[in-house]
This record gives sequence, C-alpha cells and structure tokens, in this order.
Amino acid sequence: MDRRNMLKTSLLGGAAALVAGAAHASETCSTDGTPNQFIPKKPADAKPLENELEKYGKCPYCGMDRKEHHKTRMLVQYSDDLVDGVCSIHCLALSLSLNIDREPKHIWGPDYAASAEPRPLLEVEQLTYLIGADLKHAMTRRSKHSFAALASAREFQTQYGGTLAKFDEALEATYQDMAKDVAQIRKNRAERHRHAMEKQHG
Repeated sequence: MDRRNMLKTSLLGGAAALVAGAAHASETCSTDGTPNQFIPKKPADAKPLENELEKYGKCPYCGMDRKEHHKTRMLVQYSDDLVDGVCSIHCLALSLSLNIDREPKHIWGPDYAASAEPRPLLEVEQLTYLIGADLKHAMTRRSKHSFAALASAREFQTQYGGTLAKFDEALEATYQDMAKDVAQIRKNRAERHRHAMEKQHG
C-alpha cells in the first residue's frame, strides 16, 4: 500500500474536521505539527509486536483494555518508531488524524477468524475486511472485522452478511461512521454513568 495514499484516505469523511485546526496552523508556521497531548506517549519502539499487549495494554483514545478487545485491536508504528496501540479501527482513525504529520510505517490488524487468543496481528495489506456484518465490534455500530484468509471472510459473510473490502475502504467507512459512532458512544457512557449513580445512591 502507498502510505501517502493511505493518509489521503484517512482524511475522508469526518477526518477533515478533526485536523482542520492543525492543518491551518501548519500553513502559517512550518514548525507546528501534532499537538503534544496527542503525540504517542510511549518511547520509540522498533519492535512493537514483541510483548505488544503488555506494552500497549490500554487504548490511549478511549481507555479500553486491548487484551479484552483483542479481536478488534490494532497497532500503528509511525516513521519515527512512535507507536499507538488502539482498541479498534475507530481509534486507529483518530490516531492517524491527530498524527497527520507522521507517516505510518506499519499498521497491523487482527485475524478475526483465528482461534488463538489473543488473535494474531498481521499487516493490514494482508487482510480482507468485512464491513457491516451482523457481528459486534468495539467503538462502532457498523462492524469492520479483518481476516487473514479471503475464504474465511467469505464464510463469515455468508453467515452474517456484510461487504468485503480492503483496508483503505474500511478506513474510509470508519470516517464516514465517525459522527454516529461518537454520538452512540456518548449515549452509552452517559447511560452507564446514570446506572452507576443510581446504584451508588440506592
């Protein structure tokens, strides 16, 4: 995959709104880039797949446990070897947008059909995505699961529906879904907070 083209894809849909301020700043000051609060916090890592879940246990964008969500987790290594370990393609899209001045060197996703736990990670170029199948997915209502084997993706498609796609198409769909997904996430969190308060106060 041409990483530059992938970055262009990452700007589709809702991404432009996420990075508009940074883009405007970079036009006026060549030293501006990713705001400090969004730069991956872990040290540069040349071998991010080694002990990946120990090093990147929590998603930095939503706080979800990546081991618990190993079937949807993803990992991106940027050209400066800074790494974001995220829970889903939804949070990967956030990382790519906020780190627009960094070029992804590697992006890995899980083989949903594998029996191993945690699911093994592979380069996204090797994966086939199934978009919109009747399967649960972290952080998004329209599922976007990835498969190492095209035959496995087709088997799941036969059983659960959905559309086969490449990574770029799944990423584009993620940005298209961002507004609805964020609204649903906020609603879910508010509901959980309400239940917790009710339980606390009897």
